[in-house]
Amino acid sequence: MLRCLRRWWPSGGWAGLRLLERRHLFTMKLQSPEFQSLFTEGLKSLTELFKKENHELRIAGGAVRDLLNGVKPQDVDFATPATPEQMKGLLQAAGVRMVNNKGEKHGTITARLHNENFEITTLRIDVVTDGRHAEVEFTTDWQKDAERRDLTINSMFLGFDGTLYDYFNGYEDLKNKKVRFVGHAKKRIQEDYLRILRYFRFYGRIVDTVGDHDPETLAAIAENARGLAGVSGERIWVELKKILVGNHVNHLIHLLYDLGVAPYVGLPASASLEEFDRVSQHVEGLSPRPMTLLASLFRAQDDVSKLDLRLKISKEEKNLGLFIVKYRRDLVEAPDGAEPLKPYQDFLIDCREPDAAARVAELLKYQGRPALLRELQRWSVPPFPVSGHDLRRAGVSSGKEIGALLQQLRDQWKRSGYRMEKEELLSFVRKT
Repeated sequence: MLRCLRRWWPSGGWAGLRLLERRHLFTMKLQSPEFQSLFTEGLKSLTELFKKENHELRIAGGAVRDLLNGVKPQDVDFATPATPEQMKGLLQAAGVRMVNNKGEKHGTITARLHNENFEITTLRIDVVTDGRHAEVEFTTDWQKDAERRDLTINSMFLGFDGTLYDYFNGYEDLKNKKVRFVGHAKKRIQEDYLRILRYFRFYGRIVDTVGDHDPETLAAIAENARGLAGVSGERIWVELKKILVGNHVNHLIHLLYDLGVAPYVGLPASASLEEFDRVSQHVEGLSPRPMTLLASLFRAQDDVSKLDLRLKISKEEKNLGLFIVKYRRDLVEAPDGAEPLKPYQDFLIDCREPDAAARVAELLKYQGRPALLRELQRWSVPPFPVSGHDLRRAGVSSGKEIGALLQQLRDQWKRSGYRMEKEELLSFVRKT
């Protein structure tokens, strides 16, 4: 039965809709500023090359989803029935440079035109999958290629005349803010277990209502959670970070534990979910880094180290996690009568590490202290006005004594609120 769609979209980007049904295919015309902005000189040249050789070329996957949401995509992938050899032939004949040939075995050719790179992938089907990788076979069937993709909202194609090709009701799911797997959730997940985390990631981007899950999907996730144990930590960390900065993060992290996913993605078994609930409310609207929020699950610094062993996080991310776990309770209270920001300022005065200010800012987000965060961001670390050379000129010759005196003067300077100047500080040395 032909479905009717209103000429309406929240972004105001739809115009000239055309709808038909063929092999469960729904198409419509998209005309929006975001779509038109893609037509650079490089893209125009690319489409002309493929058209000249009678090879169809379409925008694929996530870029289509973003355009339908009224967002200009940061990355645009392209799909074509042309084989890699056919693509190389037409590009070489036109004198177009090709770069990054690592993707060729999977059917991806990267062409460079007008200082832009364009990744074009031959339509394909998965022949053999093991939950991590797939052996593919090329096809000329657009629907077969759409069928191998993870979610309906990521399975659409867009022609350069604005025609949307939607084989699995991805448009309807996007409009209704639903996240569904293409076909059977269990089958899609077993093809690549990372799709479990991709489901949660897109839930946080697309869905408005917390808890709006298909029970069969949740059952398939719980049944196959163990499969994530064989997925590389680097791939898991990419998805987990995106979940942590998305919407409904509190709901989704609890769901990872409820469905038995957490142990296989490096999250601590004895997580402090109460602390996570508290912190996830504190950081709302403060744009915390993923590790800032994740640290609330850790009871001790050892949990950060275990996470690093599983996910191979960066040194910067690991150090931030260790810092927050260590100082989230200690670096809080100011001395009686002191300004609330004073402990944080003193820490930055004493710390010599270049990223200390960024870590303290994340700690203030963690603690839910936005006013102090704003104050810290307006404050610059003042230079300590006394040096070892100044003490030598004042008659102190022992290196050990110079070190001790510098620390004493630094403490005196900190107690003054960083207002004491060099001569005033050196006067204490002269008196002694």
